[in-house]
Amino acid sequence: MRSAIEESVGALGLSSPNPPVGAVIVSPDGEIIARGHTQPPGGPHAEIMALRAAGDAARGATAVVTLEPCNHTGRTGPCSQALIDAGIARVVFAVADPNPTASGGAGRLRDAGVDVESGRLDVEARTGPLRHWLFTQEHGRPFVTAKIASTVDGRVAAPDGTSRWITGPQSRARAHRQRGQIDAIVVGTGTVLADDPSLTARLPDDTLAPHQPVRVAMGLRDVETSARIRDDAAPFLQVRSHDPADVLAALPEATWVLVEGGPAIIGAFIDAGLVDEIEAYVAPTVLGAGAASVDRPALTTLAQAQRFVTTDVERLGDDVLIRMARD
Repeated sequence: MRSAIEESVGALGLSSPNPPVGAVIVSPDGEIIARGHTQPPGGPHAEIMALRAAGDAARGATAVVTLEPCNHTGRTGPCSQALIDAGIARVVFAVADPNPTASGGAGRLRDAGVDVESGRLDVEARTGPLRHWLFTQEHGRPFVTAKIASTVDGRVAAPDGTSRWITGPQSRARAHRQRGQIDAIVVGTGTVLADDPSLTARLPDDTLAPHQPVRVAMGLRDVETSARIRDDAAPFLQVRSHDPADVLAALPEATWVLVEGGPAIIGAFIDAGLVDEIEAYVAPTVLGAGAASVDRPALTTLAQAQRFVTTDVERLGDDVLIRMARD
């Protein structure tokens, strides 16, 4: 199952609004003979990719899948039937499909005489690449991560506006890997006008990553056609509103949205109760003045603070990445 979870990472960003699923085909003697992950909408699901790679060797083998095989015909046929037709003898999956339209694959497989085991590494799979899709299924909106890159005293820019670079190359490389997995990245029009960011996902050789998020500018000010955020490297969307809920509503197929700033935009999402996770990159640098990482002008007392719980701490070169979930 861990191999299937690892395989599912390749579907992050590509499969939305479908779940990022991974599948492996295991021979009767326990050898992994094929792998696959969900392709972009309209393309094959993970099970189909793995079955194609396995060929005739799938007959009598075991399919290990991170999510219950689907049981409906949409843009593609039901994966449960494809597994039956391929002669798969056993199916092991981690998470039951919560979508009533697609669920029921386990029952169809059992009815066809296939041995089915559910719940294998359920928690690990739920907290892996499926996490954001499962959240969207439950809450009806994308999972929102707020990204902060600041000095140790919480500054994201010096008084003169300079901010490149506060964090080091390892932090920036991780941020680009993440951009290649998310569905959309949000900044304010103020950030666009001040910094002219491209907001693309880039590989270590500085070429564009295969998947690019939708670049969203939030705010009422016009974004010039010459702005880098509007080039042809990735999709662009302007949401002419100061309401974070309007931004999420404009992204109906997204399951994971990254909010990068500036401080007022992150503050607005926090005030709206729409930040599910914070990733704070903290550099061992002190400014002592300049823009704070979050701006919540309506806050007057500690009792109004939004509390988060630390879930992970990772060192990236000289920087520290602190991941926090909503309390």
